[in-house]
Amino acid sequence: MDRFQEMQVFLAVAEEQGFAAAARRLNMSPPSVTRAVAALEERIGTLLLARTTRSVHITEAGQRYVEDCRRILAELEEAEESAAGSHAIARGQLTLTAPVLFGELFVTPVLVDYLEQHPAVSIKALLVDRVVSMVDEGIDVAVRIGNLPDSGLHCVKVGEMRLVVCASSAYLNQHGRPQHPNELREARVVEAASTILASDWRFAGPEGSLIVCPEPRLIVSATQAAINAACLGWGLTRVLSYQVAGKVAAGELEIVLEPFELPPLPIHVVYQSGRKVPAKVRTFVDFCAERLGQDLALNPSRQA
Repeated sequence: MDRFQEMQVFLAVAEEQGFAAAARRLNMSPPSVTRAVAALEERIGTLLLARTTRSVHITEAGQRYVEDCRRILAELEEAEESAAGSHAIARGQLTLTAPVLFGELFVTPVLVDYLEQHPAVSIKALLVDRVVSMVDEGIDVAVRIGNLPDSGLHCVKVGEMRLVVCASSAYLNQHGRPQHPNELREARVVEAASTILASDWRFAGPEGSLIVCPEPRLIVSATQAAINAACLGWGLTRVLSYQVAGKVAAGELEIVLEPFELPPLPIHVVYQSGRKVPAKVRTFVDFCAERLGQDLALNPSRQA
């Protein structure tokens, strides 16, 4: 096994945090993976992975080597892609990340249509509600919601989202439509415990910033469950506008307190800068930006 293959094996073990999982990812036998890492450590002369009977942990030296492996293998892939002409033709695996619900509702249809048009590309989509380090986790493209830090990454704005309070028309007809955020203190509320939107509900109004801390009688672990409860008439919930755009359009939910909403946050497609952007990245970013940019749920100003 050459050094590049050893790097690939070690990187897989580090990322999967286990030899068996890395073996499945690489389509190798677990003993072969174990031998490859042992040979690498012996050749280098230092311990890269600390093993126990239950887990695998990366040592300090191993963490530095992980970063070097990612960089070296990325440069190797770039060189091979350039020689093969993939800077002109989209090919290879594209790794993407996006928030879970946004990825399910908006990104997945884009992925399916893109793959139909680019048969030489495969996609690995990491849908998680956390900010993934594109460099550390080998991400080619990310969908980010919110204001971006000055990271040096390229970005394309594809829409925006708002924090909205909504409920079913049946609930609002029975209990009344709140005219001020303070009325939420006495309202029936459902919250998703897994979201950062829980606890303090912030609003903006003529009197300035306002914080309301409703006391929900129903707390669920997932945003979709809170949305479902609101559709069933349980009470009010606060979510991101894109998460309920379809429900609002279908008349299942109604947005209230719009005059008190915070300013909208942008949605960007982000990718790493470099000397040459591979065609798989360039074509996907263009395709994704065009599709999401035309979606009325993300760009309501287009509804004219």
